[in-house]
Amino acid sequence: MPTRAPKPTSERSKLKRHKLNILRAQNLKKFPWLAHGFSTRTGGFSRAYGKAELNLGFTKDDASATVERNRAVFLAALDATRVRQNKNAPAWRLITLRQVHSDIIHQVDSHHVDSHQVASDPGEPLTGDGLITATPGLLLGIQTADCLPIVLVDSKRRAVGVFHAGWRGTEKRIVEKGVGEMRRWFGTRPEDVKAAIGPGIGGCCYEVGEEVRTRFESQFSYAAKLFHEVKDSDPVREKYPLLFLTARAPGHGELPPKIFLDLAEANRRQLLSVGVPAKTIAASPMCTNCRTDLLFSYRAEKGKTGRMMAVAGIRR
Repeated sequence: MPTRAPKPTSERSKLKRHKLNILRAQNLKKFPWLAHGFSTRTGGFSRAYGKAELNLGFTKDDASATVERNRAVFLAALDATRVRQNKNAPAWRLITLRQVHSDIIHQVDSHHVDSHQVASDPGEPLTGDGLITATPGLLLGIQTADCLPIVLVDSKRRAVGVFHAGWRGTEKRIVEKGVGEMRRWFGTRPEDVKAAIGPGIGGCCYEVGEEVRTRFESQFSYAAKLFHEVKDSDPVREKYPLLFLTARAPGHGELPPKIFLDLAEANRRQLLSVGVPAKTIAASPMCTNCRTDLLFSYRAEKGKTGRMMAVAGIRR
């Protein structure tokens, strides 16, 4: 069922008491027909992960009713509770997914909504990691807590897409395929696409295993530019080197280097590879692992954390 916003007076009072910090991409702000935003963790009703947190995901630690309240104030802050030109029109429908780290992308429109083939609650959501639409009044949402949220906007044909890109989705080229799906359904040309990569775990903190690097190297010619290594240090080894003698030259066992992946750069390069101009791609510099004061991070908070949401929709 769609998330319904509270009455306007209630919306205003809640927004006043629970000030939200919503991030918007500079390259998308100039389109008056576009509603978009990247939520942060501040200004909501949740207490499962701190005080007054804006958890927008139906997690096991938070009450569903609280998440619904958080979503209502988030939509109100986006000015997406009612169609701007018609105050008597129905509320926007928030469309979300059961995300599975895939390359599955759904096109949604009024037919799907009318036949109840989409849902925004935890009951019967679509399964996948990408949504696209050219239908006004639908707000597409992707939830994240380290993975990248990516918004694509066709500035000529008024179509939008949102995508969830962790390392698995990135390796499966979900955002690259997203441009292709928008072209197939809406006639989108890559040169008309504006892209916004929202906050996610940065290359400074996203440590991965050698197997991840190997998989990327088998897929992308530029994979070497997406990873960097940091030699680990161990104070005990440095102070007592004789404890770590081995039979192999040079005689001391060394710790393997740590490997870090730059997810934002990986997705930026995918967009470039399909013809999206570099000047129309914006990426947030904020790392979720570094900024747990403002953003949820699954890795930094050891799995017990809320979910942020990136949304995009077309105003009527």
